[in-house]
Amino acid sequence: MDNALNNRGLDDRGAAALRPERLAPQDFRETAITGRVGHPLARQFAALDLGTNNCRLLVARPIGTGFRVVDAFSRIVRLGEGLGATGALSDAAMMRTLDALRICADKIAARKVAGGRYVATEACRRAANCEAFLTRVNNEVGLEIEIISSREEARLVVAGCAPLLHPRIPHAIVFDIGGGSTEIVWLRLARGPDGRRSPHILGAISLPFGVVTLTDRFGGAEVSPATYRLMIAEAAAALIPFERNHRILRHVRAGRVQMLGSSGTVTTLAGIHLALPRYIRAMVDGSMLTFEQIAAVSEHLAGLDFAGRAANPCIGRERADLVLSGCAVLDAICATWPVGRLRVADRGVREGILLDLMQT
Repeated sequence: MDNALNNRGLDDRGAAALRPERLAPQDFRETAITGRVGHPLARQFAALDLGTNNCRLLVARPIGTGFRVVDAFSRIVRLGEGLGATGALSDAAMMRTLDALRICADKIAARKVAGGRYVATEACRRAANCEAFLTRVNNEVGLEIEIISSREEARLVVAGCAPLLHPRIPHAIVFDIGGGSTEIVWLRLARGPDGRRSPHILGAISLPFGVVTLTDRFGGAEVSPATYRLMIAEAAAALIPFERNHRILRHVRAGRVQMLGSSGTVTTLAGIHLALPRYIRAMVDGSMLTFEQIAAVSEHLAGLDFAGRAANPCIGRERADLVLSGCAVLDAICATWPVGRLRVADRGVREGILLDLMQT
C-alpha cells in the first residue's frame, strides 16, 4: 500500500492553517485506535514503509496528543517491477531499493531515534526471493525490515488516517490503491466510554493488483479507451464479493457512509484538480473531491499521451505510466459505492506506525 504517486520529498514538513474538518500536516489528533501520545518531546521515532513502488520514511517527535515530522524521505524504487511475470524481485529493483534504504538508514542514525518500525508490504509478501533480499538489507544497510500482513497494513492505514474521518457519519470506506495491491477497509464509527467516536474495522480485503502490477499487465505509456475499460471492469469485478459480504451499498443509499482515499492516485488527482504548480501536501491532505471532479480529471488524463501526463507538475515523468491504472481502480471504487465525494489523505502506514510507537 505504497502511495504510488504522491509525496514529493520533504513535503511532509509543510504547514497549513487549520480549517474546519481539516488538519494541518503536522497535527495528528489522538484516536481510539492509536491511544494517547505522551512521550517527552526530545524523543524521536522512525517509520519506514517499503512498498511495491515507493520507499518512504518519516521521523517524528511527539507533540501534544500527536507528533511533528522532523525528517522525511520518499523515493520511487519500483521494487515490484516485473514481479507478476517472474515471481521474484529483479536485481535492478533490489539495487535501486538498497540505494534508497541506505539514505533512510543514514537519516535514522543521524536523528538518534528512540524507536522505529520498518515494514514491507505487497511486493515482499509475493516475491519468492524477498526473505533473502531483506537479509541482505539487514547485513548491508543495518535495517531490520518486517513483512507485514495485508490485515496489519489495513489497520495501520486506518490508524494513520482516522483523524480525517468525520465523527458524525457512522460508516466509512477507507482504501489505498498501492503499487502491488489495493486495500479496502469497511469501518463503523462507534462511541466509546469517553464519548468520542472511534473507528472499528468491520471488514477488509486486499485485492491482488495496484498501479505497478496493472501497468505491467496492461501497459501505461499508451492506454487505449478499450484497455482502460478492461482495467475498470477487472477492478469492479474484484469488489463484488466484498460488497456482497458486507452490503455496504444499502448504507451508501441511506447517506450513512463517508469515503477516504489514502493513495497516490487520489492525492495526484487532487493536486491536478487544484491546478497546483507543484505538489503541495498542505493543500492536498484533508481536501475533498466530488465524484464529478474525479471523473473530469480522470477523463482529462485518459485523453493525454505519455508526454502530456508527464508534463503535469503533480505527476512527472516517473509516474506518467502509472496514473491511468490508478484512475481505473478509483473509477471502479466510485462506481461500486457512489458516496458522491471523497476525502483525500496524504498519510497512511507510516503515520499509523508512529502513533503506535508513541503510545504510553
